[in-house]
Amino acid sequence: MIVVVYTLLAGLLAVFGLHRAWLLARFRWDERIPLPPFDASRAPSVTVQLPLYNERTVAARAIRALGALDYPAEQFELQVLDDSDDETRAIVDAEVERLREHGVRASVVRRATREGFKAGALASGLATASGEFIAIFDADFAPRREFLTQLMGAFDEPGVDLVQARWEHLNREHSAFTRAQAVLLDGHFVITHKVRDEQGLFLHFNGTAGVWRRSAIERAGGWQHDTLTEDLDLSYRAQLAGSRLRYAAHVTAPAELPEQIAAFKSQQARWARGTVQTARKLLPRILRARIGWRVKLEAALHFFSHAGHPIVLALIALFPFAVGAAQQVRLGWLAVVLGLCTPVVVLFYERAQRAVGRPIGARALDSLLAVVLGLGSSWWLALAALRGLAGATGEFVRTPKRGDGRARGYVASVREAPGIEFAWCLWALFGLLRAVQAGAWAAAAFATLYVAGFAWVGWLSLPRAVVERAAGEPAPGATQSLGES
Repeated sequence: MIVVVYTLLAGLLAVFGLHRAWLLARFRWDERIPLPPFDASRAPSVTVQLPLYNERTVAARAIRALGALDYPAEQFELQVLDDSDDETRAIVDAEVERLREHGVRASVVRRATREGFKAGALASGLATASGEFIAIFDADFAPRREFLTQLMGAFDEPGVDLVQARWEHLNREHSAFTRAQAVLLDGHFVITHKVRDEQGLFLHFNGTAGVWRRSAIERAGGWQHDTLTEDLDLSYRAQLAGSRLRYAAHVTAPAELPEQIAAFKSQQARWARGTVQTARKLLPRILRARIGWRVKLEAALHFFSHAGHPIVLALIALFPFAVGAAQQVRLGWLAVVLGLCTPVVVLFYERAQRAVGRPIGARALDSLLAVVLGLGSSWWLALAALRGLAGATGEFVRTPKRGDGRARGYVASVREAPGIEFAWCLWALFGLLRAVQAGAWAAAAFATLYVAGFAWVGWLSLPRAVVERAAGEPAPGATQSLGES
């Protein structure tokens, strides 16, 4: 029975490996679909929105960068959607006033309540925005001056209602942890988004570093906050309503990666839970829609991608028993199944790193680190995905960033049992020993990655767990932020 269950789970996981292989086969970084040039004499009005909640470490940098965007002044507006209740408010007021003194049309929009978190703030800002187009940035982004002029020409193409830019990473080299995060994101932004765009498949807005046509937001039903991924939700509703989304793979916006493991956990858990919530909400509509089967299949794979976390966790939970059962019936398939997915995933990330110009040594090591980080994250991402099946939307938990390090930073927190990754590490180590005893060397290599992943994530989590246990509760400022999407 163990062998049958394990075979079914491994087969389901192999579907995601095949999807990665398909993306790789169609990926051509140097082949570009150029965006139409921007004509400043016909510049449409643009409102740039910056949602904030308690972002004292990065607020000034973001406001200055957005105020410096190169765009005709009479067609440009900046809205800072500030729901902060700490010293961020004073920083925002001072920076916006400075922009006004330099002739930038900038305003601060504050609400009486924080209903709907980021989605609520964006909807509130949209009600008073003057722009025909809406550009949205999170607080940790610092776009270059030419960002808008690089993207706005795309709206001359028929039906285009959103253009999404690629994320860059300001602090990639801070640590092995940030390098691994950068690789995980690059796989999505360098390969997955680009292939979907070129293949005519559904895309999605990533919550920041993109420009919407205002009428498309309104036609799709506006910003809604019944999921934790309002950006994904709006993107699919817009495309079901007839919008076309474009991806500008070679236009980038620099941003900051989380440097604390708790911030990374809260960010990734929100994405996992919100994606499952959006699947519950929209997948039936997508499957009924009059669109091609390829589009439906890709959308389903996207929505089900976070189902991989519970599957992976179940595989490692059953691994020691499966190895023993496979040995008893003399099956060699176990090593084959476990050995096929990992090389595909590593190659996927390595190709993305090669595309952005990373040297061979760095991209090989960092791609392996990304796989290890992903496997070590499977415990709490599985929980987040399963929580997405429940009815409650949940909290929009902030992702604090370091900024320039001059302001007092925020401390991220996640509610979890301290040391849980070490327990999984020991279980994976038990499976590794069983595989070695059985002579299943490919399966042993698979288990080694799990041991390394759980040990690394557990080690990174340990200092924060000790602090929280000593304090008796999570640090203030750790939850309910607009921050980013």
